[in-house]
Amino acid sequence: MGSRARWKQRWCTQTLTPLLEGPDPDMQEEVSLYGSIPAKRQDLRLLLGVLGCPLAPIPLVNDPIHRIHIKNTPIENSAAHYIIQQYLASTGCLKQQKSIKKHVLNRKCEDGMWSLELVVGENKVIAGSDGKTVWRHTPWLGTHAAKGPQRPLRRIIQGLDPKNTANLFGKAQCLGEKRIGEDDCFVLKVAADREAVIERSEGPAEVLRHVLYGYFCQKSGLLIYLEDSHLTRVQTPENETIYWETTIGSSIGDYRDVDGVLIAHQGRSIATVFRFEELSVQHSRTRMEEVWRIDDVVFNVQGLSMDSFIPPADIFDASP
Repeated sequence: MGSRARWKQRWCTQTLTPLLEGPDPDMQEEVSLYGSIPAKRQDLRLLLGVLGCPLAPIPLVNDPIHRIHIKNTPIENSAAHYIIQQYLASTGCLKQQKSIKKHVLNRKCEDGMWSLELVVGENKVIAGSDGKTVWRHTPWLGTHAAKGPQRPLRRIIQGLDPKNTANLFGKAQCLGEKRIGEDDCFVLKVAADREAVIERSEGPAEVLRHVLYGYFCQKSGLLIYLEDSHLTRVQTPENETIYWETTIGSSIGDYRDVDGVLIAHQGRSIATVFRFEELSVQHSRTRMEEVWRIDDVVFNVQGLSMDSFIPPADIFDASP
């Protein structure tokens, strides 16, 4: 992980939270939040909504990464394939005889199944996936199901699950090289296609773009930075057009060996929510920061059953 000054220089991009979440339109002020510093309730809700449990822009590639055919593949994709192979080797995944079936760190996942509880102050977000439906519950919004294709939790690809990270970038494009702090990196890009973002739109809110970039260190082969951009257009009852652009940048580091696989144990995410109108010079920008650390990681947990991932009973009533 780099110096504090380096992190402050980088911004990144990510999605608004996975479901019916979104920034608070009344939020106009610049906010910087740190773990234990008191903040207004609406600030904590915005923090949990944006940084709590966002999803990656695209589903995981079904075919294992090592089965991708290079022949007749564009150079940008074949280069990305080679970089991902190096990433799998660097993390130790290529040495594993069997896929990691279960993964726990206050969250659990198995073949697209996961669950997450995140608490800040007196506010809590609970989210999960049974492999078919991604859902989220907050006290202020209730329970909602995510629209569009089944997509992985962004936190899982922040160095916590190298195999699924590799699958996510299975059809990525290599954009070239870029220096992140002291490290020269290869930059890989994945983006939701037009059909997928249309499927995720709902009511007056239209998703316009969702792009994710992964920065893989040339020296170590590891993923050290993630950034993604999510742009939504909202039509108000007054026939005004408002845009919400959410960007999140995550520095990832402190890789440690866990059962032969290198897992990132700490990092930092900086997010901005930028609100602007089509026919107005007025705009607002909210800045948030999260510093995270993993204390314990356990694979192949005995006794973890399918019941751990069953959605709430009211999810089907809440879904459109």
